[in-house]
Amino acid sequence: MSSHIHIERLIMNMIDSLVELSLDAPVMIGIMTGGVWVAHKLHIGLQIDEPLGEININFYRDDFTRIGLHPLVTPSNLPFSVDDRNVILVDDVLHTGRTIRAALNEIFDFGRPRSVTLAALIDRETRELPIRADVIGQVVELAANQQIKLVGPEPLRLEVQDINKLANNVND
Repeated sequence: MSSHIHIERLIMNMIDSLVELSLDAPVMIGIMTGGVWVAHKLHIGLQIDEPLGEININFYRDDFTRIGLHPLVTPSNLPFSVDDRNVILVDDVLHTGRTIRAALNEIFDFGRPRSVTLAALIDRETRELPIRADVIGQVVELAANQQIKLVGPEPLRLEVQDINKLANNVND
């Protein structure tokens, strides 16, 4: 991976791609936490009238019993109806597809959108589920022992982390 990714340029390209889709009166939802940071910038750039929605998918994760509950789970905030709306769902890093599956489950608990367009800042192109992004900032290839994390909110930056080192730090 390039050591320096220009996040603002990626976001501008994502805005252009979303404009090209010509979605009728879309609403935008960011997945907490990094997806909300990216969604905020997209939301401003697209000049969407409705407020930005935020969802926390922790209760919808299929690995909830393995990872446990994060002590600071915040509620989702969807200040609009999703029924028959074109929803732009935003995540920071698309990897296995499990976060997106959980986000879709939560969105459908709020109503039935007309469409859902997935925008991801980073796509790792490794999936466990058949999910793909409609708009991608950049595709990144990493080693099996690496993960990429968006750090922010200001300034936004990406960090590549060695999973083995992170596990050793937890066990120390």
